Formats: sequence, structure tokens, C-alpha cells
Amino acid sequence: MINGILAAEELIASRVAHTFRTYPKQITAAIAALLLSAGGGAFAVASLGPDASELPVRQVFEAVQPSAFADQVEALDAHSFTLFRTDLTRSSDTAEALLQRLGLSDPDAAAFVRGNAEARNALLGRAGRTVTAEATQENALKKLSARWIPDGDGGFKRLVVEKTPNGFRARTETDALTPGTRLASGIVRTSLFAATDDARIPDPVATQLADIFATDVDFRSLRKGDRFAVVYETFDADGQTLRSGRVLSAEFESNGKLYQALWFQEPGQKGGYYRPNGDSLRRAYLSSPVEFTRVSSGFAMRMHPILNSWRQHHGIDFSAPTGTPVRAVGDGTVEFAGTQNGYGNIVIVKHRNNQETAYAHLSRIDVKTGQSISQSQTLGAVGSTGWATGPHLHFEFRVDGEYRDPTTIAQQEGGMPITAAARPAFERLAIATRTELAAAFSVVQASAD
Repeated sequence: MINGILAAEELIASRVAHTFRTYPKQITAAIAALLLSAGGGAFAVASLGPDASELPVRQVFEAVQPSAFADQVEALDAHSFTLFRTDLTRSSDTAEALLQRLGLSDPDAAAFVRGNAEARNALLGRAGRTVTAEATQENALKKLSARWIPDGDGGFKRLVVEKTPNGFRARTETDALTPGTRLASGIVRTSLFAATDDARIPDPVATQLADIFATDVDFRSLRKGDRFAVVYETFDADGQTLRSGRVLSAEFESNGKLYQALWFQEPGQKGGYYRPNGDSLRRAYLSSPVEFTRVSSGFAMRMHPILNSWRQHHGIDFSAPTGTPVRAVGDGTVEFAGTQNGYGNIVIVKHRNNQETAYAHLSRIDVKTGQSISQSQTLGAVGSTGWATGPHLHFEFRVDGEYRDPTTIAQQEGGMPITAAARPAFERLAIATRTELAAAFSVVQASAD
């Protein structure tokens, strides 16, 4: 039997060698090896080409005759290009100041912006509008576009100022915002908001991040090296983000502990933030009614700044500039909105279980008595009305009419559990979220190294 197999292999080898003797030796050897290995029940892949190290190396030289110097100069003079610059409008802008900041030197364009009502109303005295300019290489204006989101509108407006053979023309267009998502991450070196500024994360997103992890992380005592990642909604116009939206998922690592959260909304239900295991992170109340502020006076005995006597301070004072938005810490109904003696302008909101919150010394009031309000809704703005020595918000928390320490307000749970029917969808979202945030954290680690 063995002799028969060997004889067969010798016969195949001799026929292969005879049949392919006119081919290159590499191909003949490869095919022979393949056929022989087939006889034993195994197949091998052999190279059918020559070894690259054996290939000859050739150098090719070619003389190139450059164009005449005068022809090159003429070609450069004939070449033109367009410059693009983007900036934000300022409330103090004049036509000249705005165009100069965009790198333009065009008196005719400045005169048009000043004299055209459509362009003047859209660009001057309007802070925070995104403006893009297209300019010639001589810094003359070719086209200018300004984009902004009007109040109460889901789209955006675009002002276009364009140079034509007959001079400048202006038109205003309405277009739809493009929804998207953005992933960002950062490392804490001093404070959370300094870190989000370094990561170019919008302030509203940073505030949401603080609210989401308010019960897990003490943001007043963060450690250097704490890190975070966040995925949030964006709304874009012509490829530029005009505003941010909701935080979709987030991760925060503080003092060696990792905290995660993701937004989930069941059909027909109110959405909220959950841990990856499905536990709700929603609280009945936010920890603070004012964003980006500090506590200037706590719930304790103190020397009254106006009466000059020791008295119990029944709330917390949040120091903030006049005009800073004041938000409701929880869902409820406005029980009072008006003026009360030393409180000045005050809003009182009635919540569940005979609980109330009060917001005093407001510079303005944005709600009415009897109005239903939701958590985070703006009630008014910080001021110094009533008995106040400076702009701040006086915030109180009352239960059955009795004053309670407002620092305990955020400890009350208020979230709904995930139903069994929605659990599979939540699990799929949680897996995708972990992958996404892990990618963001890897970027943070790389930047730290």
C-alpha cells in the first residue's frame, strides 16, 4: 500500500515537471507542491511570484525644464484664492469692528451693513451670533453669512450678504437645524467647570453633568486627575453647532470610583437618567436652583447683615450676578409670584407631600401664580430686591410650613423603575453606551500620558 502511494507521487511529480518545464521554475515548483500535498489530504498556499528581494532595482533619471521666471510670476499673479473666517457677534459691535475682527478691509461692505436695515438688525447689537466671511486675497468681502436660532422656533435663520456685479445684496433665509451627537472628555485639574471649559464643553452640558451625578460626586472637593466623558446632543446649522441639547450618556471617575449614567425614555413615559444596571438616578429635587454659583450663607445662626443681630438663617444664599437665571428645583405649581416685605420679588412653588421651595430677591419674575412648572424651568433671575446688600438668591425649603435645611433636598428619590417590557431595549442601549464612553476615556488617558 505504502509503495503504491510513493509510486503515485513519483508519477505525479514527473508529469508535473514534464508538463510545466517551459514555465518559470517558481510556478512549476508551486504547482507541483500543491498537487503533491493534495495526495496526502492537506493543502498549502505557495507563492506564485518571485521573491521581492531578488527583483532588480532600477534608477530612472529624467531632465525637467522649469518654466521661465516671468511665466511663473505671471501665473502667480493670475492665481486667486478665497479666505474663510468665522467669529461671533458682540453686543458692542459696529460694522467696522465686526468686519475688522473677521480680517476684512472693505469700506464698501461696512457702509452696506450700516445702511441696510436687514443686515444691520441681524448683525449689530446681537451678541453670540455665528458669522462666517468669505474674502478675497485682498481681504475684500465676497460673501458673509450669519446664523442664529430665533426664540420659539425649531429651525434657524441665515442672513446672507453677497457681493454682486451691481453691488452688495442681503437676504434672510429660514432652514432646519441638523441634529447630531458629540463625544467629549476631560481631566479635572482645579474644578469641574474649568475642566469642561478646557474640553470646550458648553456650559449647559457641564451643568447637566453636575446635576446627573450630584448625589454620587461631591463637586466641591474633586481631586486632581478625576476624569469624565460625556455624549450630548447638538443642533447644527451649515456644519456649525448653534446649540447643545440633552446629555445622552456620561461617565465620571472620582477618587478611584466610577459612576455611569444614560438617558432612557420608555414610549409614553417621562425619560430620565439611569445607571447601567437600571437603577434610576432621578431625584425629586435638584441640588441647586442656580447654575455656576457658590453658597455665601448657609442654613445656620448668623449675624443679620441689615438688622445687625444674631438670627437663624432659614435658607441658603447663593451668590451670583444680577440676571443669572433661577430654576425650579422640582416639579410643582406656583403658589405665589410677587413681592413680600424683606424677600423682595419672590416665587414660592408648592411640591408634593406639602413641600415648598421659595426663591427670593429676584430681579425679575418669569412665572405666574397657579402656573404648573417642571424641574429646571426658569422662574426668574437673581437680583437684590427687598432686604439685600448685594445680588444673590435666597433659597428656602419648607415642609408643612416649617423650615428645613435645603442641603437635604436633593436626597429624595423621584425616578420611575424600568418596566419589564422596556428592559431589553434598555440593555441594548446600556451596552452601546459603555462602548462609546470607553472610547472617550481612552482619549482622556492618551492625553494624560
